[in-house]
Amino acid sequence: MPVEPLSQKEIEDRLAELPGWSQDGDRIARSYRLGSHFAAAAMVVHIAQVQEELDHHSDLTLGYHTVSLTVNTHTVGGVTALDFELARRVEELASGHGAH
Repeated sequence: MPVEPLSQKEIEDRLAELPGWSQDGDRIARSYRLGSHFAAAAMVVHIAQVQEELDHHSDLTLGYHTVSLTVNTHTVGGVTALDFELARRVEELASGHGAH
């Protein structure tokens, strides 16, 4: 079954369930602030593990005390349900890293 991009309404509805996430063009995005650079690096490794499990990868940036993600499905040029699954999984692990 081919992956289909979500409609603008579907994107808005799903973003309403993920505080802190926003739409950025043809992507969804979020940045997190952490207590240290080491905590941010650990969160990046944890996100990478989830991405491997889902076989779906974001643009992931490690900064000083920060982690930022932008997610879309490159093959369809837009946002899909898989992007929101990744975002949801990242949200679940973020608090365990002290991210806000």
